[in-house]
Amino acid sequence: MSSKTENVIEIKGLEKKFGSFRALNGLDMTVVRGEVHGFLGPNGSGKSTTIRVLLGELRKSGGNVTLFGQDPWSDSVELHKRLSYVPGDVSLWPNLTGGEAIDLLCSLRGGINKKRRDELLKDFDLDPRKKCRTYSKGNRQKVALVAALASDSELYVLDEPTSGLDPLMETVFQRHIKHLKSEGKTILLSSHILAEVEALADTVTIIRDGKSVEQGDLDHLRHLGQQTVKATTTNKPTGFDKLAGVHDLKVNGNKVSFAVDLKHLDAAVSHLSGFGVKRLVCEPQSLEDLFIKHYDTNKKEG
Repeated sequence: MSSKTENVIEIKGLEKKFGSFRALNGLDMTVVRGEVHGFLGPNGSGKSTTIRVLLGELRKSGGNVTLFGQDPWSDSVELHKRLSYVPGDVSLWPNLTGGEAIDLLCSLRGGINKKRRDELLKDFDLDPRKKCRTYSKGNRQKVALVAALASDSELYVLDEPTSGLDPLMETVFQRHIKHLKSEGKTILLSSHILAEVEALADTVTIIRDGKSVEQGDLDHLRHLGQQTVKATTTNKPTGFDKLAGVHDLKVNGNKVSFAVDLKHLDAAVSHLSGFGVKRLVCEPQSLEDLFIKHYDTNKKEG
């Protein structure tokens, strides 16, 4: 079942109120077919509320939201045949085994790829014969992941999917998401693990207080930030404190490090070259730096 709609998810000015409380306050987000879209924000920012609206669990209070060009509230039954969902806190039937839970979850959306299920059970090191009541949080998460990833869906909605997993299992998860992407699948990855998003995502939306504060591909978002420059020079570097766009300057003998706004990078490097560069490292701002910058600034604003 395919769609010609390029935008799998399209959200414009989305609002959701709970009484007088606004959980979503004009959120914008677009997710294009075949991409991994990172959805970032601190706890309470509105990520899970957004996902519940997309899944048809909550009715929007305002704005527009479409999933495959359809209304997730009125067309939820049809849309759920095309997606798989993994929550961040998984509850399972205590008397079923893990394997029975996986088969049941897959049957709810129309079927299972048994070969892929068996591969996933092996990769995630999950014993499907144990009762769900005996599983740790991490193993319950594995059940949901195996069920979702073993289903042939067009869209995978993952809300903190690696919650409770150890680093080795996070690596397994990343490998399988990259495989899904290679098959042209679309993934919405809501996470607070910035390294995970940076490793997987093509595009990112950063959300705070129910509204998006930034959206774009990773390179575009980094261009909004700075470059970090570290250098060792023949002569002692001076005068960087007088240059426009230079921040966090540190000079120790013939070593200098600083952050510089991208539009001033050329001038800073040209100035640096006048001291005889022996060693130079120039790195883009990480997604984590950009994320912290947004929330540090916003905290100061109250």
